Amino acid sequence: MELRSVASYASRLKAALPKRAFQPARSRLLWLPFHLTVIALCAFAVTQQLLPGAAAFIAVPLIGFSFAGITFLAHETLHGAVVRSKWGRTVIGFVGFLPFMVSPRLWVRWHNQIHHGNANRPSADPDSFPTLTEYQSNRQQRWVVDLFSVGRKRAWGILTLLVGFSFHSAHILISSRKRGMLSATEYRMALLETALGGLFWAFLLVWLGPLSFLFVYVFPLMIANSIVMAYILTNHSLSPQTPRNDPLINSLSVTVPRFVDWITLHFGYHVEHHLFPSMSTRHAPTVRELIRRYWPERYQSMPLWRALQRLHGTARVYKDDTTLIDPISGKQWPALLPR
Repeated sequence: MELRSVASYASRLKAALPKRAFQPARSRLLWLPFHLTVIALCAFAVTQQLLPGAAAFIAVPLIGFSFAGITFLAHETLHGAVVRSKWGRTVIGFVGFLPFMVSPRLWVRWHNQIHHGNANRPSADPDSFPTLTEYQSNRQQRWVVDLFSVGRKRAWGILTLLVGFSFHSAHILISSRKRGMLSATEYRMALLETALGGLFWAFLLVWLGPLSFLFVYVFPLMIANSIVMAYILTNHSLSPQTPRNDPLINSLSVTVPRFVDWITLHFGYHVEHHLFPSMSTRHAPTVRELIRRYWPERYQSMPLWRALQRLHGTARVYKDDTTLIDPISGKQWPALLPR
């Protein structure tokens, strides 16, 4: 299928969208005090033993979901969709990414610029899984794919969900200088921002003690990883790799129940997000309607549970742009393509 540019889609869609869709969605900032309050109240209840026995486990998923919630807010804010000022974006981005200790400076370069400019482009997108050639020639790639990546119906692929975003973010930070993502000065600043996050959690560990820290941070972080990675992995990892960035071919939107969609800030509308990264995803449903009107044969979407099921049953190495392969068994699967 012919690949088209982001601009070719966006120019037609923009003409049909209301001007308010391109204004900062400042009311999204209300999510920050909401989630921080949930985290603080649950942490207080755990540390003060206000929740009897097993009831303490109720606090863990609540904290984990709020960790994911502020991460979704940080993502949207650092795209400039919530506030326009650089200072405001950096502060909210730092707080929002604090559970994962991701530097806002690194995120803007890694995600906003490189990933969005090269989505699922072989060797260029730092979030894309390897080609067969890269897998065969790179021991580190083989180690990650064979031991930790979700797919091939392996039960231990659950590790990708539980710790995936934390580990991938750390890997990107460590390799960012070598990859040329950041200048020497920017790299030092990214390390400083990450270290400040680490110091915050180290202080909390000392203050709360190891047992409380497990329930206030470690276990909730696993839940947050699972929520965030469920979306990240289905965004592109079932889709073809493309030499040209065409979001309707190399990206997948996923659907979830309306309440989940609302509280995750419409993060499942990923095709729409790649067409208008700096637009708040509160307008993504309108963008979806227009895409389905103009290019119904190209738009790809499915329920999140089905995308995860398909992710579990297929491989994570690309034999070619449109074929996924298990290098060990040789079994192959077609990538998702418009019908």
